[in-house]
Amino acid sequence: MSDAQLIAAARKGDRRAMAALYSAHSGRVYSVVRRMVGDDHLAEDVSQDAWVRAFQKLHLFRGESSFGTWMHRLAVNAALNRLRRQSRRPDVEAAAEPRSSPPPTDETVLNQKVLSQALDQLAPGYREVLVLHDVEGLTHEEIAGRMGVAVGTSKSQLHKARARMRNLLAPARNRNEVGNHA
Repeated sequence: MSDAQLIAAARKGDRRAMAALYSAHSGRVYSVVRRMVGDDHLAEDVSQDAWVRAFQKLHLFRGESSFGTWMHRLAVNAALNRLRRQSRRPDVEAAAEPRSSPPPTDETVLNQKVLSQALDQLAPGYREVLVLHDVEGLTHEEIAGRMGVAVGTSKSQLHKARARMRNLLAPARNRNEVGNHA
């Protein structure tokens, strides 16, 4: 079934159609949310919130864009809203929790982990702009509209985020260069 057929069935309460939409789009939703919030558990929670909202608001989907694009927008907005709420009430316990994971066995996994850890170290505003612009491909005008900031702020935060990422990734690049020359 196409997304349009699944949406029509889901609007009538067909749980199998809802499950099919979820199955088709949940990976991308989780992926963008994870990159924005920087935490697996929070990403699961925010993704779930986005899906609940999507099914509650499915009657408002007009089909002017693809369902995937609409769902992506809902997910980004859910992540931004959660980050705004958290910035007003910092979660001290989560910040103090050490992050540990098994050591990677593959160079690709290692590079992804290094990149993910570097993203996690960015300030939330920097991370949001970097992900929305460089990963999701949004323009500064679109980012400004979604985040409620000026276009110049978006540009400035992207510049600072990229500079910070270069600094955070420099030690990893240097280790790789040493390892490749040994």
